[in-house]
Parts: sequence; C-alpha cells; structure tokens
Amino acid sequence: MYVLRRIGGWHRPLVLHAGLMFGLAVWSFVGLFADDRLLLGEPVWAKPMKFGIAMGIYSLTLAWLLTLLTKGRRVGWWVGTGFAVAGALDVGAVVWAAAHGTFSHFNQESNDVARTVQTVFSFGIMPLIIATLIIAVLLLMQRTGDRALTLALRAGLGLAFASMVVAGWLSASGGGYQRTEVDANGQLVSLVGQHGIGDPDGRGMFLTNWSTSGGDLRVPHFVGLHAIQVLLAAVALLHLLAGRMEWLRPERVRARLVGVVAFGYTGSFVILSWQAARGQSVVHPDAVTLVAFGAVVLLGAAGVRWAASGPLREAELASRA
Repeated sequence: MYVLRRIGGWHRPLVLHAGLMFGLAVWSFVGLFADDRLLLGEPVWAKPMKFGIAMGIYSLTLAWLLTLLTKGRRVGWWVGTGFAVAGALDVGAVVWAAAHGTFSHFNQESNDVARTVQTVFSFGIMPLIIATLIIAVLLLMQRTGDRALTLALRAGLGLAFASMVVAGWLSASGGGYQRTEVDANGQLVSLVGQHGIGDPDGRGMFLTNWSTSGGDLRVPHFVGLHAIQVLLAAVALLHLLAGRMEWLRPERVRARLVGVVAFGYTGSFVILSWQAARGQSVVHPDAVTLVAFGAVVLLGAAGVRWAASGPLREAELASRA
C-alpha cells in the first residue's frame, strides 16, 4: 500500500522540519509547567505547542505526499523545501513572541519584538499557501495510487488550501478591531484584528481557546487544514476492512465511499466557515446551522447507501450461488 512507502524516500527537509516542530511541542509542553506567565488567561507556551503539533503533522504529510510524484519531482522538492523554511520562520516568530511574553498575532506595537514578528509574518505566510497550492496542482496532474487514494489526496489538499484562504478572508471580514490588552509582562499592547468574529480573542474553550461567545476563524481553518489526514485514515480503514468484507474489494466501491466522506467533510467545512462568518460560536449552533449539518448527514447517508447497495447485493448473490 502506498501509505507504507519507506521513510528513507520522504522529503528530508520536511521530515527535519517536522522533527523540529515536534521537539518544539515537547519543549513548549514543559514550558506550560515551568513558566507561569499568561496571555489572555492562557499559558504563553500554549500557542507554540499547538503550532508545533499542527505544523509537524502537516509537514510529515507533505513529506510523504511528495514521494508519490512521478512528474514534477524536482519542482516538488523545491516547493517542499520552501514550505519547510517558511514554516520554520513563521513558527519561530510565534516562539519569539511567546519567549518575550507578548502577542504574536495582531500586535501593532513598534518595539523590536513586535516588528520582527510582523516582518516574518508579512513574508512567511504566503509561501505556505502557494506551496500547498502547487503541490495540490502537481498531484492533480497525475495518478498517485488507486482511485480512493487519489481522490483523498486531491480533496484533502484542496481543503487545506481552502482553509488558508478562508482564514485570511474571515480575518479581513472581522474588520480592523482595535483594542488594548495586557501582555504577560504587565505591559499594555495595542492589537488590531482578531481571530474571533463578534467577540475578541481568547476567553474561550479549554486547550483550543476557540471562542464560546462568537465566531472563530480558527475552527474552519483547523478542520480544513487537517482534512487530508482524516481522508487518508478513511482510505486506510477501507483497505483494512476490504480484507474481511468482499464487497469492499472493488476499487470503485472504495473510491465512492471516500467520495462520500470527502463530500461530508467539505460540507462541514463550508458550514463551519459560514457559522464563524455570522459570529456564531461552534459550541452554540442555532437552528439554521443544525439543519445544515443535518442535511449533510442525510445526504452522506444516502451516498453511503448508493455506494454500498450494488456491491452488497452482488456479494449476497455470489454467496447464494
């Protein structure tokens, strides 16, 4: 199976980057207990830890994806290397701000720390978006496995790219919300912009810090960014089940079921983006949002029935023969 390609063939700069990110996550986890400074009620090392975990997982995924290329491998190698460098700079800026006990995002101060972070973000974020788009295009140009795997890769990377675009759009739609907050050093910091829509940053859910009183662009961003891992897990699960269930062995059946999962995931991503744009918390959906989710579930169930009904009937007839 393609997922089990040997590690030695993976994109080394991205693997190194992932190792660095996971190391940062461990370091930051220790910092949660060793450093008692808080930003908006959250430990200063919580954000670097979350960034390290998320970026590490995503980088490992890209490192594996690049082994699937049969065309454009050289372009893929350079794009992957660019992603690793830009990602290290961006996360490094988050760590730099945390170490100084101040805000990394939306910080409009003119001190050296804030200016350094602003400069890195202004040059480092766009390469991540462009690199994801280029890798997605390269994978669209070729078949990278059976139909189920190919569909999962294309849908997953498409959603990852969409999550980055939506995060930028929602951030801009939130307006230039201006406020002053106290950093971990007791200093007043001017912030312009916010993750939340209809409510400022912070004071939210445990661990994620997503807003419980308004919309939060981080929700659809997180869901879309990690779509590819969910879809690849669905492919792997179907392959395992195919060893026990004969009706899952045809390639077209697994591809259809992965398509249903991709549809449901995409629908959820769109609804979460729409919910955040309306300033509604993910934990307090209104009736319209629940109806939308219900429609996705019903359509997904219908899709599963469509994908499975024919093969199940054929398997039943074969067992009677």
